[in-house]
Amino acid sequence: MDVDQEEHHLLLHSTFTHTLHSHSFTQSKQIKLLHFHHPKTKPHKTQPECNLSSDQRQFSTCSNEEKACDLFVGKWIRDFRESNYNNWTCPTLPTLKNCLKHGKDSDYIYWRWKPDNCEFPRFDSSMFLRTVQRRKLAFIGDSLARNQMESLLCLLSQLETPVNKQRDADDKFQTWYFPSHDFTLMVMWTEFLVVGNERIVNGTASNAFDIHLDKVNGNWSDKLEGIHYAIISSGNWFFRTNYLYKGGNLIGCIYCRDSNLTDYGPVYAIKNALSTSLEFISKSKECEEMVTVLRTYTPSHFEHGSWFNGGYCNRTQPLSESEVMSLNGHAWRIRESQVEEFGKIVQSVEKKKKFVLLDVSKAMMLRADGHPGSHWPRIRDISDCLHWCLPGPVDLWNELLMVILNK
Repeated sequence: MDVDQEEHHLLLHSTFTHTLHSHSFTQSKQIKLLHFHHPKTKPHKTQPECNLSSDQRQFSTCSNEEKACDLFVGKWIRDFRESNYNNWTCPTLPTLKNCLKHGKDSDYIYWRWKPDNCEFPRFDSSMFLRTVQRRKLAFIGDSLARNQMESLLCLLSQLETPVNKQRDADDKFQTWYFPSHDFTLMVMWTEFLVVGNERIVNGTASNAFDIHLDKVNGNWSDKLEGIHYAIISSGNWFFRTNYLYKGGNLIGCIYCRDSNLTDYGPVYAIKNALSTSLEFISKSKECEEMVTVLRTYTPSHFEHGSWFNGGYCNRTQPLSESEVMSLNGHAWRIRESQVEEFGKIVQSVEKKKKFVLLDVSKAMMLRADGHPGSHWPRIRDISDCLHWCLPGPVDLWNELLMVILNK
């Protein structure tokens, strides 16, 4: 059985629980993130549908009667409706994410995300396909980007069965086509967004990378022409021993324990890699008609270890905010650094360039119950507490994406 390389080689630093830093979930910065206006909507009697992030409100044309809504701030509430698809109705559902098939209790499915001040629509395959008709959408990132693509395939396949046009041996590059809507869905693999070359020691892969923070990875950047929507993400591959370069020179490392090198930590590297990538997109002529969506960092939920030293995730319901905030970690700092860097780029680009934030960090920090855990084709009793079950909380990413693209 071939199992994704990330499941084998993602060595997290110590017991990395990826939870909140010491301060609250609330967004502290009002940053311009969109170059479009939200259309006026009819006010709801009690719950408006203005569907705007707090970072987007200054671009809103909502009337004073409508209360601006931040889609990304809310809570998970019980919802006993069936999911839009299941492991019987989705022909493309990968076995590694098919948690129900491998014995996971279905209780984790019956929750939905509820923004604090508005109603939020369920995913509508017909609406989504109408929005993206005659267009191309690409997910760019690691196996979590693929996880989102797999979710979207399942959601859309309830209306139209996709045709697989291209797929490499490791499923890192895939192209799917929906002929009735002339819609192309792609995923492009990149661990860091920027160039990263694995170090080979005595002829053996070391699981440590040389990361060039100022060089965009051509595996995706050379393929942007003709793409209408690009959803980019990164983060989890930085949590290992890595060596950092700028201008071709070694400037430091992550977790290298080398007294001659500065350990900058993963947040610094993630922020710089994102800055390089967004700057490339902002200046690329091939991207002038492209909508760029940044999907913010999402955490794993390993407890008492990590991938290869006994870490597990056996929670049976979403965490409360107090539970999450009682733990230490880097997840919220990473999200904040991404939002900050995203805001800098957006403020500096021409208005015809469209950038949108898909801020799923808070919602996913709470869903420690949504991972496969032990309910997947395990090797050596390893639990998967990074990726997301299908169906499951990851479907929220595409529900939010539907609202964003439809506006």
